[in-house]
Amino acid sequence: MNLVWQRFTLSSLPLKEYLASSYVHRFLVGLLSSWRQTSILIQWGDAIAAALLSLVYALAPFVSSTLVGLLLVACVGFWLLLTLSDEVTPANASSVTPIHLLVLLYWGIAAVATALSPVKKAALNDLATLTLYLLLFALCARILRSPRLRSWIITLYLHISLIVSVYGLRQWFFGATALATWVDPESPLSKTTRVYSYLGNPNLLAGYLLPAVIFSLVAIFAWQSWLKKALALTMLIVNTACLILTFSRGGWIGLVVAILAVMTLLVYWKSVEMPPFWRTWSIPIVLGGLIGVLILAVIFVEPVQIRVLSIFADRKDSSNNFRRNVWDAVFDMIRDRPIFGIGPGHNSFNKVYPLYQRPRYTALSAYSILLEVAVETGFVGLACFLWLITVTFNTAFLQMQRLRRLRNVEGFWLIGAIAILLGMLAHGTVDTVWYRPEVNTLWWLIVGLIASYWTPLGQNQTNSSNLESTVN
Repeated sequence: MNLVWQRFTLSSLPLKEYLASSYVHRFLVGLLSSWRQTSILIQWGDAIAAALLSLVYALAPFVSSTLVGLLLVACVGFWLLLTLSDEVTPANASSVTPIHLLVLLYWGIAAVATALSPVKKAALNDLATLTLYLLLFALCARILRSPRLRSWIITLYLHISLIVSVYGLRQWFFGATALATWVDPESPLSKTTRVYSYLGNPNLLAGYLLPAVIFSLVAIFAWQSWLKKALALTMLIVNTACLILTFSRGGWIGLVVAILAVMTLLVYWKSVEMPPFWRTWSIPIVLGGLIGVLILAVIFVEPVQIRVLSIFADRKDSSNNFRRNVWDAVFDMIRDRPIFGIGPGHNSFNKVYPLYQRPRYTALSAYSILLEVAVETGFVGLACFLWLITVTFNTAFLQMQRLRRLRNVEGFWLIGAIAILLGMLAHGTVDTVWYRPEVNTLWWLIVGLIASYWTPLGQNQTNSSNLESTVN
C-alpha cells in the first residue's frame, strides 16, 4: 500500500535520471549558458528575480489588476531568461519536483479545454493569464530555495499585510461606506461595518489576510530574537482582528480550518520533546480547547452567532440563496460539457454562463473553487487539480517530517504552508476570491514555497540515516 501511495504521489519518481536523459530539457536548459559567464545581470539573477517578486507582493493590495499582470509578465520573462541561461547540473535537475509535473499537466489540460472551448477567443486570453500564474509558481519555487530570500519574501508579505490590516481596523473604528450589498438587508447585521481596507471587498480581504494570520503565528516560533517574536505576535493580533471584522463567513471558515491545522501540526512538531502523557493527549486537548472557544463565541457573541447561524439558513439568507441559484446553473453547465469544460478563466465563464443563469442571478464565477475548475476544465481538469493538491500536501508533510527530525526551524514555514492551503481551500469551497490576483499570487507563492523544500525520497532517507548514525 505504501508503494502504491508513493507512486500516486510521485514520491519515488526518478526525476533527476529522467531529466538527465530528456532531450527537451537538455536543449532548453542551458541554451544561453555561455552568455551567463559574461553577464553581470544574470550573475545577480536570483536577487533580481526576488526583487520582481517583491514588487508583486508589495503592490498587489494597492494597485490595479492590470499593473499586477504587467509585473507577472516581467517575472515570467525573467524566469525564462534564468532557465535558458542555467548551467546543466544535478542541482538544477533536482529543482524540478513532482509538483512541477502536475502543474504542467494541469496547464496541458487547460490548453486542451481552450482548444475545445465554445468561446475559444475568450478562453485563449484566459489561458494566457493562467500561464502567468503557473510560471509565477515556477519562479517562486526556484527563488525560495534560498533560505535568505525565502525569509525576505515572507517578511515582506507580513509587513504589507500589517499595513492593510491597520487600515482595515481604522475603517472599523471610524466607519466605511459599503461598496456593495454584502449582508442580507433583513439581517440584524445589515448596518454593521464590514472592513475591506485597500482591497474593496471584505471577502477578498479575508482571503488575502488568511495566509498572514498563519504565517505570523508560525513566525513566533521560527523567528529567534524576542524582538522579532514580539513583532510576530503583534502581526498575529492585528491580522486576526481585521480578518474577523470582515464578517466574511467563508473567511471565518478558512480561518477556523487553518488554525486547527496549524495548532495540530505545531503540537505534532513539539511532541518529540513531550512526556508520554502529553505526547498522547496534547493534540486532543488543544483541538478540544479550540473547538470549545469557538462554541462559546457562537453562544455568547451575538454578531458571531448571527453570521454563523446564517450559514445554515439555506435560501432564507439572500447570500446563500444567490449562491444556490448560481450553483444550479453551474451544475447545468458541467452536465453539458463534463469532460473538458468550457475553457479556463472568467471571460469564458462570462460568455457561457448567461445561457444557463437563473433570472436576475448574474455572476462572474461559480462561487466555489472546485465547481469553477470543473466548469472550466471538466472532470479531467478537476481530477488533475485534486491530484496536484494531494501531491502538494504529501510533499509538504514529507519535508516537514525531514526538517522535524533535523530540528530545523525552517520546518515551521512548511507547517504554516500546509495550514494556509487547507484554509484557502476551505474558504474557496464557498467563494472564488481565490481567482483574484491578490489571493491567487499568494496561493502560488505557498505552493512554490512547498516545492522549494523538495528533496528526492532516497535523499530524505539518506539524511535520516546520517542523522541516526550521528545520534548513535
